[in-house]
Amino acid sequence: MNKRVYGVIGISSIMANWNADFSGQPKSLSDGTIFGSDKALKYPMKKLWDNEGRKVLYIKSMCLSSVGKKGEVTLLPRTLKERYEQIFHVKDLKDCKDAKEILTNLMSAVDVKNFGATFAESGSNIAITGAVQIGQGLNKYEGAVVEEQDILSPFRVSKEKTSDLNKSKEMTDSGEDEDIKKNSTLGTKIVSNEAHYFYPFVINPLAYKEFVEMGVTEGYTEEDYENFHRTVLVSTTSFATNSKVGCENEFVLFVETDIDLYLPNLSEYVTFEKTEDKNRIQIQCGDLFDKLRNHIHKIEVYYNPYTTELGGLSDDVEVYDIRTQERV
Repeated sequence: MNKRVYGVIGISSIMANWNADFSGQPKSLSDGTIFGSDKALKYPMKKLWDNEGRKVLYIKSMCLSSVGKKGEVTLLPRTLKERYEQIFHVKDLKDCKDAKEILTNLMSAVDVKNFGATFAESGSNIAITGAVQIGQGLNKYEGAVVEEQDILSPFRVSKEKTSDLNKSKEMTDSGEDEDIKKNSTLGTKIVSNEAHYFYPFVINPLAYKEFVEMGVTEGYTEEDYENFHRTVLVSTTSFATNSKVGCENEFVLFVETDIDLYLPNLSEYVTFEKTEDKNRIQIQCGDLFDKLRNHIHKIEVYYNPYTTELGGLSDDVEVYDIRTQERV
C-alpha cells in the first residue's frame, strides 16, 4: 500500500456502557469527560475477525485445564503461549528457536498485522509497532448522563457468599442476615443515557518496512486496508452483548493521502450536537483539505442519514450510508 490513511471513527452509545472502568462506571477523565479506550474499539473488530475464522492472537479464549494436586478440571483463559500454539498449530513454543518463523506467524495474524504486538514468550522478545494506530475516543455529547439500574437476581445468596458479605458489611441485627439468606440478590447495571465517541486513527504502511526487508511479511497491503475499511464500518454494530447492545457504528471519515503527508489529529476537527430533529456532525477541516488538495487522493465519509446530518463537506467528498455502504 503506497499511501497513508487518516480518519475518525464515531461510535454512538444509547442506554449502554461502551467502555466501563473497574467500578462499572463509564471511563472518564479527571474533569469528568467520558471517553473510550482504543482497546474498547479494537475488541469488536477482533471478535468479528475471530468469528470469520481468521487468525486472531490477542483475544481472550478459554480452555479446560487440570489444576492443583487433585487435578480438578477448571475453565481458564489461555496464556499467550497457549493461544499462539493453538492458532498456529505449534506443539510447544519452547521448542521453536527460529525467530523468523515466529515473526512470520505473528505477522500472519490479522490483529497483529493491523495493531502490532508485544510478544515476550519462551526466550522471544518481539515488539511490532502496528500500521494502524487508534487514539482515545472522547465523548463529544455534552448531555451525557450516567444512569444506574437496580437488577433483581432470580437466586438468593448462598451461605458461603453470605458469610463473605458479613465480613465486609456490618450487620445491624441478626434479622438482616436472615433476610439476605431468604431473599434473592440485587445487582446494578450502569449505562450512559447517550454518548457519542470519536476516535482518531492513522494507517502508516511504512511501519513494516523493516519486516518486509527481513522477508517475514509482504507489508501492509491494499487487501489489509480493505479488510480494515470493511470491519470498522460494522464491527461495533455487530457486537451485541448486554452492555454493548445499544452501541453502533455511526460515523467514519477516511482521508487517503500521499505516503509522506502528515496530518494532525482529525477528531479535534469534528464536533457533535443535537438539533431539534437529528444529530449533527460538523467536519471543520475543510480549509485544511483544500490547501492540501494536491496531496490528498480521496475523502470518504460514512454516516447514518436516518439519525444524523453532516456539515462542512465539500462537493468532492464521497458520502455513503454506513448501514448499507451505498452512495448517498
